[in-house]
Amino acid sequence: MKVAKGKASTRKDKLEVSKPVEERKVGKRKAAVKADKSHLKWAKKTKLDKKDPNKPKRPATAFFVFLEEFRKTYKEEHPNEKAVSVVGKAGGGKWKSMSAADKSPYEVKAAQKKSDYEKLMIAYNKKQESVNDDEDEQSKSALNDEDDGESGEEEDDDEDEDDD
Repeated sequence: MKVAKGKASTRKDKLEVSKPVEERKVGKRKAAVKADKSHLKWAKKTKLDKKDPNKPKRPATAFFVFLEEFRKTYKEEHPNEKAVSVVGKAGGGKWKSMSAADKSPYEVKAAQKKSDYEKLMIAYNKKQESVNDDEDEQSKSALNDEDDGESGEEEDDDEDEDDD
């Protein structure tokens, strides 16, 4: 006589999947893994949201410097092409076929942009450090003001006793 899984066992599986992750059986590996991944997604979102809009943007590479110029010429030659992907593919093909001597002016421009970016980042980091120092001083002074207020009241009480 055959013993087959009945509909009841599949129903249990479906019910198990429909439950929230916290309520699923611990023995299920998938449930535990899904719980961990959902936590990581939330953590990544909070990290990404904290970007500073004043931070300088990273410089373009030599290829993207080339692509800026190539895009202009390509649109003049092919005015009917509207897709960005077509321009990108054509630019990539031309970049690969170029010799090192042909690429060198774009590499020089990219190096110049990189050095400018590094100078901006140094200035930005100094500014951030000074802002952080100011915040630390303000928080310390706020704590000191609270401490001074409490100790000042005690000193006033002592002075009143001396006057009597």
